[in-house]
Amino acid sequence: MGILNHAKILGLVALFCSALMTAPAYAQMDLSGTWNPQYLEDLDERIPGPELVDYLGIPINAAARQWALSWDPDRLGLPEHQCQVHTAAYIYRGPLALRIWEDRDPQTQDLIAIRQYTSTYEQNRTIYMDGRPHPPEYAAHTWMGFSTGKWEGNILTVYTTHIKQGWHRRNGIPSSDRITLVEHFIRHDNHLTHVSVVTDPVYLTEPLIKSEDYVLNASSGGNWLWPCEYVEELPNTDLTKVPSYMPGENPFVHEFADKYKIPVEAALGGAETMYPEYTRKMKTAK
Repeated sequence: MGILNHAKILGLVALFCSALMTAPAYAQMDLSGTWNPQYLEDLDERIPGPELVDYLGIPINAAARQWALSWDPDRLGLPEHQCQVHTAAYIYRGPLALRIWEDRDPQTQDLIAIRQYTSTYEQNRTIYMDGRPHPPEYAAHTWMGFSTGKWEGNILTVYTTHIKQGWHRRNGIPSSDRITLVEHFIRHDNHLTHVSVVTDPVYLTEPLIKSEDYVLNASSGGNWLWPCEYVEELPNTDLTKVPSYMPGENPFVHEFADKYKIPVEAALGGAETMYPEYTRKMKTAK
């Protein structure tokens, strides 16, 4: 091989390597757009809302179960709870419009963050993509928490900490302010799958995994505002007391179980109720 041809080949190799370094990472997806949820999974839980004392399929521990049995739905009518926001670990389950866009450095075009706006409760969320660390444990907790993300092939994986106390199911099952949230955003053409894995050392004995499907909306129209106002929902209520039930006094313990003819112990949830094998135990339960 002549010196001239060898130099040309080296030059082409250098040009190719340079192009690879400046091009976007292979298989990264653009999630930008307006997305609307499809209620193909868990419709009854996500739209009308879960039934009272339905903890089936949630890996709660005894502390979470006692909290939930003490919970009175009238509590949501108190002024301080009427506009309480769903946390990042739950908000994707409900009726909402989701807008996603990229935040890039205006000079280098490096991806700084992926931003999201959720119409429910008008929540803005930032997923940092620039490798910054999470804040210390004592930093303030928020509804959306602090999120960092990375691409794993064409899947956006997000890790979130510093989330306020909320709920795992909005019929009283609490989530603590020590939860960690791992999410996977997976785009297939005009469909977006969102998978969440919540670990709660206070109220769960195992990670809780959920998923939802979204479809791309070609129009950016729709209702993007959530004008929540405090009103008197519970007339003649003593606002110095929090509606609740003492142990053994919840009047709805049998309602869900009797309706679907299942044992009460199944309705009270726990990790065992998450798995198909539990159906065999239900057949022998009282």
